[in-house]
Amino acid sequence: MGRSLGTWLSGCFIIIILVFAIVRPAFYDSNKTDEIPWWAIPLDQRASMDLNLTGSRSQLHVQGQYAWTGPTEHYVSVDLPLSEQDVGYPEDSVMHIALWLPDVLEGMKVPVIATIHPYYDFGGEGIIGIGGDSAPNTVPDGGVGEWVLDQFVPHGYALAQVSTFGTGKSTHCQDVKGLGEQIGIQKAVDWLGKQEWSNGNVGVIGKSYAGTTTWEAAQNPSEHLKTIVPISGSIGVQQMFYRNGSSESRAMVYDALYQGATTDATSDDLRMCSDDLIGPASPFTTWMGAEFGGAQWNDYWEERHHLPDVIENYEGSVYLVWGMQDWNVDPYHAFPALQQLKNAGIPVRGIMGQWAHDYPDQPDKHGELESGYGKEAYPSMSRMDWAVDLFWWFEYYLNESGPKPGNHVQMQRNDGLWRVEETWPPVDIEWEMIGFDEMNGQGGLVSSTNSVVLETEPLQESIHISGLPTLHLTVQLGACNGGQIFATLRDITDDMRLGHAVMDVRYREGGYDANPALPFQNYLMKMEFNPMDVHVPAGHTLALELTESGEDYLSSPCAVIGMQVIVDESSSLCLPLVERNSDDERWFDVPAWWEHQEDA
Repeated sequence: MGRSLGTWLSGCFIIIILVFAIVRPAFYDSNKTDEIPWWAIPLDQRASMDLNLTGSRSQLHVQGQYAWTGPTEHYVSVDLPLSEQDVGYPEDSVMHIALWLPDVLEGMKVPVIATIHPYYDFGGEGIIGIGGDSAPNTVPDGGVGEWVLDQFVPHGYALAQVSTFGTGKSTHCQDVKGLGEQIGIQKAVDWLGKQEWSNGNVGVIGKSYAGTTTWEAAQNPSEHLKTIVPISGSIGVQQMFYRNGSSESRAMVYDALYQGATTDATSDDLRMCSDDLIGPASPFTTWMGAEFGGAQWNDYWEERHHLPDVIENYEGSVYLVWGMQDWNVDPYHAFPALQQLKNAGIPVRGIMGQWAHDYPDQPDKHGELESGYGKEAYPSMSRMDWAVDLFWWFEYYLNESGPKPGNHVQMQRNDGLWRVEETWPPVDIEWEMIGFDEMNGQGGLVSSTNSVVLETEPLQESIHISGLPTLHLTVQLGACNGGQIFATLRDITDDMRLGHAVMDVRYREGGYDANPALPFQNYLMKMEFNPMDVHVPAGHTLALELTESGEDYLSSPCAVIGMQVIVDESSSLCLPLVERNSDDERWFDVPAWWEHQEDA
């Protein structure tokens, strides 16, 4: 259950000194100056800052002094390898950039904040019954562009909005997250860093697809790329749609939908990429033929796995943002990626709240969440000091100004409390194993029509689960060569969902390598839950609900037949526990924006 406060105090004085040294740098960096600029106010003092908390998004403490000009439009030529050339109606490959510049003194160089995605001029292509397209990239978008233009450009930052290949005014085919798209993004970043008005430092920020393009920019990066801010941006396409071999339903039409949404009936869009045929087929071969190498019949997935290249090639920094209740791009993309980046020597800062597929400072969206899916963490979920936190990061890594921000993780627990950790999952986790022979309930068939529920005894003391719990589950297959388990962990005392795990038995060792599964054989499925940071009070009872599928996952091809769950000592639930007493210095308060809404 973790070490108690009394145990710590019984240690020698030097241990107390070491603990203090570990905790404090999470709030303060060692090279801070005596004169702390307003944007570098430590986390544990943010709640008392005189911020404007009446807006719909977070705002900076000090208003910038510069007006701005723009947008101007620019076309950047891109040389592509032979493997990435268009088929159909080829033309010169160019990336289209819309640019806003602060009106600074002549000769002053400025850094660039860029957002890159396919959603400019995106949508129905004017088809009757579907509607028109979204705004072009010459209009600041509502997610990043408008906010950056309002808050950051007046402080001397340039804003760039870039359309990926095959979208907006960028030419070439739309190579969804593939090598061609990656090269185009990297060339656009390089161009921004080389302009005479630029100080040579470029940061890329965005959410969802626009978060994935930040990873793409860092795969084979320009020397001018200094920081990326992935906000729920997938680390890879296969990683986005498959968890332990289980497939999300949208995986089957993902590539085709993007192609359709950016294509109209003119010759400029009658182009094809080399991956346009294998892209839509790969989800089906992976789902149906995993044990026969269906995921490796081509390099479609490997080409779109971004994180390994980032770890190997990138020398900039990463500000990682994720919602712990994100069901669009699940938070397992962030963990253990965060620690892998740190291990590679990449400076990383993380902010993870109990929001869904949103920004940290969207209280209107955060207030829509349901119980068990983030509602309990509202309203302190909404970080209306996020602009300040991000500005500190940009000032140091893009503007080369001020003290260095700490490399830590700001994590919100499901009950709304915020704390800072050196990394996450925390380094002082202690694992508690609960064998199935200690739980109440019986084994049985899990299929499309049957489920199994197992319960623990009431907890003797409260627990804080912080990390990725594991579930080792012994099953016996029926008359089929596969099957799937969707496990939901619940606090049944409060009737609250805590987290979930899912696995196709062919991927029983975890990861992305399938193994054959034979009918009527026993197998041990080594499942890992989605990341969770939750508190369960003493006296409450945990339950495992085992179903064939859940939420947005496809049923297995063997769903009707199902498989037997065996309840004995060979199966177990393992919980990563930490102890964070109420007086632990890692807890901090956030600005109470909800107390100021009457003034809005």
